[in-house]
Amino acid sequence: MTKKPIIELIDVTKKYPGVVAMDTVSIDFRPSEVHAVIGENGAGKSTMMNVLSGAIQPNGGVIRVDGKDTVLPTPLASQAAGIRVVYQELSLCWNLSVGENVMLPELARRNPFSRLSSMRAGHAASSVLKRLGMEGLDPETPVAELSVAQQQMVEIARAVNQNARMLVLDEPNSALSPAESEKLFEVVRGLRSEGVSVVYVSHHLQEVLALADRISVMRDGRLITSFDNTAETTTDTLVAHMVGRDVVTSDQYSTCANSVSQIKAPTLELRGLCVPGIFDDVTFDVSSGEILGIAGLPDSGKDVLADAIFGMIGRAGEVYMKGIRVASGRPRHAIAAGMAYIPADRRGAGALLSMSVAENTVASALGKFTRHGFLNKSLIHKTTQTYMSKFDTKVSALGQAVSTLSGGNQQKIILSRGLATDPGLLILHEPTRGIDVGAKAEIYDILKDLASQGMAILMISSELPEIMLHTSRVLVMADGQISGRLSGAEITEERIMALATRSRHHAA
Repeated sequence: MTKKPIIELIDVTKKYPGVVAMDTVSIDFRPSEVHAVIGENGAGKSTMMNVLSGAIQPNGGVIRVDGKDTVLPTPLASQAAGIRVVYQELSLCWNLSVGENVMLPELARRNPFSRLSSMRAGHAASSVLKRLGMEGLDPETPVAELSVAQQQMVEIARAVNQNARMLVLDEPNSALSPAESEKLFEVVRGLRSEGVSVVYVSHHLQEVLALADRISVMRDGRLITSFDNTAETTTDTLVAHMVGRDVVTSDQYSTCANSVSQIKAPTLELRGLCVPGIFDDVTFDVSSGEILGIAGLPDSGKDVLADAIFGMIGRAGEVYMKGIRVASGRPRHAIAAGMAYIPADRRGAGALLSMSVAENTVASALGKFTRHGFLNKSLIHKTTQTYMSKFDTKVSALGQAVSTLSGGNQQKIILSRGLATDPGLLILHEPTRGIDVGAKAEIYDILKDLASQGMAILMISSELPEIMLHTSRVLVMADGQISGRLSGAEITEERIMALATRSRHHAA
């Protein structure tokens, strides 16, 4: 017997100037169910989440809660209806403890002159963390000291502590290891068994098929179809409905992204690079025309490597660009030497969200667009338009705020900004995190084209298929050191994971 929906959207529409973000979408969410919502960036998923959260108001259609027509004018109204949204960008208070973060909504409702005791906050947090299988996490620990996976669980614990009837998870495992993701899935299944409606928004299609009871596909603001029998659904079927066009998927790429004949003289040389307590004695080269991959587990040191190379943090050792030593400690030195860096934290450290598409594109190379102390707006417009066309970036206008764009289009703009500096080396950290399969394929094509033109590319990624299928060589890090170097047919998942975990038996 089909359960009655907790929440229903009926012909919901949301329009912005020049864009229909949601076009007469009708969808329902039921108790004791994991309902996955998938689609390319710009499909309307984020808009739907914001409608459910009360952050934005639709232009038309009906929202029903428990069968009654309802208006969700504010996030508080949405929370009163039992809806909780955990966004991809975490909203924790980094100076507070685990317990205080879990109890934050109650803190906000209390008299400003009263104080929630740390003992009570800790007790409440312990109870909900135990419910989520996280009883080993100390409620008094500052959240800033936690891993990303633990921080994610604190966000979920806060939502669960508010008696969430419907929990919306936005790309919840985009920064998690396979083991951490499996722990998250256990939590999701546990919440489902307790009667919670879990809305799971993700680009990881294999995980969606393994976890979801129903899957709904969105494209261009419309609900395309829903699958009630996920056991008989395949990733190829989902991709076909998501993109509405042929897409070159990972398994259609050759294992070696660039042939050896394309690789030329070293562009980047690292000699004994060290960040105390993180990694030590990292030495390697990246050549012109090469895509070099860096793999490893979250605690391997790989996620700090790009910041050290680019001068974002202090380092020891030597960095050379085309034979010339690069001074440490200043990103401007790295840019002047010919480096461009695309960080993993797209919204926090990459995109200038409140600024326009054009401003983002030229932000790292303003000297090229200045004459006699004034910005050359004509040249800025022409350059931005060139990159938008070259990368098929979908924007309504060059003055559009980057915050309003999909993740894939934001990534293309950050990439355009890096390339506007005319670099010889492109450093990418998690280049396709949180973007859909179609945008991924476009990014991979861009990188392959750049390498063919002679650019040196360093790709640091947690996604093994990305590393295996789009690089010519792979360096694996473990315990702050390079544990292995692979090329050609040696680049397999088994070898990478053996080196990442320092399993000598498998490595041999």
